[in-house]
Amino acid sequence: MVDLEWKAAKSVTADMSGTTSPKLSTAAATTTKSSPETQPSSNSTHDPLRVTDHELSPASSSSCEAYDHYFRIPELAKLWSSRDFPNWHNEPIIKPALQALEITFRFVSLVLSDPRPYANQREWTRRLESLATSQVEIVALLCEDGEDDPATRGTAPVVDLSTETGVLGRDGSSAEVWKMDDGRGLAHRAVSRTSEGSLLPRLATWHKSEAVASRTMFAIESAMRRCPYTLGLGEPNLEGKPNLEYDLVCKPSDLHSLKRTSADLRRLCNNNYEDHALFTTHQILESWIFASRELLKRISNRIDRREFDKASSDCWLLDRTWKLLVEIFDLNLLMDPDDFLRLKNQLSIKAVTESESFCFRSRGLIELTKSSMDLKHRVPAILSVEVDPRGGPRIQEAAMKLYRGHRIEDKDKVHLLQAMQAIEASLKRFYFSYRQSVAIAMGSLEANGNRTLMISGDSSQSISRIFSEPTYFPSLDAAKTFLGDFWHCELLGGSNANGAEDCRGLMKIVN
Repeated sequence: MVDLEWKAAKSVTADMSGTTSPKLSTAAATTTKSSPETQPSSNSTHDPLRVTDHELSPASSSSCEAYDHYFRIPELAKLWSSRDFPNWHNEPIIKPALQALEITFRFVSLVLSDPRPYANQREWTRRLESLATSQVEIVALLCEDGEDDPATRGTAPVVDLSTETGVLGRDGSSAEVWKMDDGRGLAHRAVSRTSEGSLLPRLATWHKSEAVASRTMFAIESAMRRCPYTLGLGEPNLEGKPNLEYDLVCKPSDLHSLKRTSADLRRLCNNNYEDHALFTTHQILESWIFASRELLKRISNRIDRREFDKASSDCWLLDRTWKLLVEIFDLNLLMDPDDFLRLKNQLSIKAVTESESFCFRSRGLIELTKSSMDLKHRVPAILSVEVDPRGGPRIQEAAMKLYRGHRIEDKDKVHLLQAMQAIEASLKRFYFSYRQSVAIAMGSLEANGNRTLMISGDSSQSISRIFSEPTYFPSLDAAKTFLGDFWHCELLGGSNANGAEDCRGLMKIVN
């Protein structure tokens, strides 16, 4: 057997430079690539068609700067990274997640205010309601995990609304609710306070958005059922639980100050209303990318501390966030084709090569992708084995024994490895879906990076290579293949001499 744990080939790519442009596109820069130098690594063999984490890099610096400037990423990053509650260790993850949710509420308002009679408001409303529900579910899981962990339990900034008399000072948004009998024959009151800055309570008062807001509030009530506190966005809060200090954490007023104004719309794209959709969609996308990167940092720290149970829980959350990114980007399919293509040309969005594709202009997405790929390097440490420098199948055999053993003390390792492979599948699903969405929205020539124009361009980095490359975890893949063969032999009972010999060989490995 050949050891499948080898380091990826390194390649040095010349920096792609260009002049700063107010648009979202620049001319494709010519790149040169040195000869690959193969070195040992964990979990990949050198393949000339393989997109390694060393080859994956953002588009030209001018394209990335134009992207950041257009979507106001630097200003958003200041809100994402602000630390207002030093004792709350989940703030770096939950804050940008809540801000993405708040931007979604603004998106609902924009869609229902769209003056164009041909806009598909019904489907937009359904998609945004579904997106809000998906985000609420992930936020609820993050809050639950924070309270389940003794190290972070009780550190979230909440306000306890229960009182003996059930009376609190009201400043315009608090509403008194009754709490039911506590089991001792005593009924007491609690006060449910609603956020002052969030748009969701305001959407509940507008006839066009009342149904969406109401359903979202009930989704919050349901999703936060297992958490000791709730978000305080107007949900019923039937249990009178404490409210998260939503306005202090999310800072809705600062967040909404970064929206596209009417003056911006006239100046940038001649009142093209699809600019609202493009701008808002990518602000939601980038907020979740930032939250996912922070989640990856926590995964890495927990694996280092060998807290495999917590790390596996975080990995499954990261799997959910990759799927959420697909749902967010698919919103672009609802834009009007003519208006969007006009906007595309107004903003000069054009990919001459696939390495200049729109998604590669997001530095955050590239870093998230590379960090997700890098989880493969954690496999040897999780299995407590070292890579065999002579090419022996140490990691594969250790994985087979782990899967076959069913030892209680190893269950968290199995869960973690499964979650890491799920992240790989979701990552590749995102890039496949992205390419299909671009083809639908802009045409297949754009999705293919104008391949007919690629004469001397660098084609080593492309979207199609990301989702079509071999597995990041070949040893785990081989372990499951051989384990399947073992059970095949076991159930057949070695019907022939060669089969019996193979079964004995496999039994020596897994037992």
